[in-house]
Amino acid sequence: MTTTDLPTTVPYREVTDANGRTYRLGETDIDIMGRKRKWMVILPWVGMMGISSAEYAFASAEDTLHTAHHWASGHIFWMMTVWVFFQASVAFPAGRLRESGRLPARWAMMLGSAGTLLGYLSLAYAPHVVFAYIGFSMFSGMGAGMVYATCVNMVGKWYPERRGGKTGFVNGGFAYGSVPFVFIFTGVMDLSNFRTVLLMVGLFLAAVVAVAGLFFKDPPKNWWPADVDPLNPPDDPRARRSLEKNPPAVKQYSPMEAWKTGRVALMWFCLACTSGVNIFGIAFQVDIGKEAGFASGIVATAMSLKAIVNGTGRGVIGWLSDRFGRKRCLLNVCVILGLAQFGLIWSANTQNLPLFLFFSAVSGFGGGAIFPMFAALTADYFGENNNATNYGMVYSSKLVSGLGAGMGAVVVGAWGHTGAFILAGSISFFAGFVALFLTPPGRPKRGKITPNPQPISRDAH
Repeated sequence: MTTTDLPTTVPYREVTDANGRTYRLGETDIDIMGRKRKWMVILPWVGMMGISSAEYAFASAEDTLHTAHHWASGHIFWMMTVWVFFQASVAFPAGRLRESGRLPARWAMMLGSAGTLLGYLSLAYAPHVVFAYIGFSMFSGMGAGMVYATCVNMVGKWYPERRGGKTGFVNGGFAYGSVPFVFIFTGVMDLSNFRTVLLMVGLFLAAVVAVAGLFFKDPPKNWWPADVDPLNPPDDPRARRSLEKNPPAVKQYSPMEAWKTGRVALMWFCLACTSGVNIFGIAFQVDIGKEAGFASGIVATAMSLKAIVNGTGRGVIGWLSDRFGRKRCLLNVCVILGLAQFGLIWSANTQNLPLFLFFSAVSGFGGGAIFPMFAALTADYFGENNNATNYGMVYSSKLVSGLGAGMGAVVVGAWGHTGAFILAGSISFFAGFVALFLTPPGRPKRGKITPNPQPISRDAH
């Protein structure tokens, strides 16, 4: 691997398909950036792991922070809610800046690194809870949003012919990267060392994000792998199967065009529901485990299992979606996530530890798998050129779903854990019903396809 960006001098040509979509052919990944494109999977994956602990391990530090700073317990859940709000709010404007060229990928990662460090510093040294909201919830949230949007969209641009598995793998780093920190925050950190632990964790994770981001580079607009023919079934059986199940967008949709199709609003609603259920589970699974009488070490193990399966499940569902289709996998994930909420509260109420661990894993799988599905669907439906902005619109649904922690506390107070988890499961089922209406824009519905007498153009422009 080299740090040198090689300006390509390789001739390329542009071809158009029957829909008028343009593909830029001829340049290889090595021609463009001096290294193979697999690095644009590995490095974004590392960057995602660097920001994961702020969301997935934060709840594990609740008791220590509450006691050390004398914060009310409700503040911890609302800090997480505000963190998610800012993480989601930055996705759309960051996407616009990225695609306009005013915010290179490397600079987005550097900003994310700085936000990560500020977040942990504020948790360690905040003289008042307001400073923790500003440092952790706002700056760390925005930094994580920068990193998340950059990493997810980067891999989709470099693998347009089979993005599902690759996007899922990168997305998975956002969950299982937090596993060591769940144990650090529950087993190592205490009132005597919490500042030192938070400082060291912040420095380490900020460095991870910054170093990974140094090597980021986008491909040119409309780029397509030189060895994959976009106008004919590719020789690679994996790429051929993926393109059959998930055909590329009929054109490169601008954000306004994408919004007018109505699909963005449907995706936004479905992701708001399912990610809200996921965040609710992250915030309250520790509580129901303790309420059931399980030892704190067991509860930490359950959370770690949830995070591991949450992360690995993203890669698995991405790979499956390349084989069986994105929408079919999304519908199954909504059902699995809903069933897991009923299973969690049932196993906690009956104090059945093996089932509690099992449903924790299932909930982790469902909660994680939704994100790569929507990331890949956005590019499938609207193209890669404006994907950072288009996915930013979809991902902004976390502005609402972040209430899964804060409002979840309100629902738990009114209905108890049983009522809250039943509501969460029902919401996931309803999201699956809404997802039934998702179809790729610009393509005729099945059964209404008529032969196209126009031959496909392969002329260079």
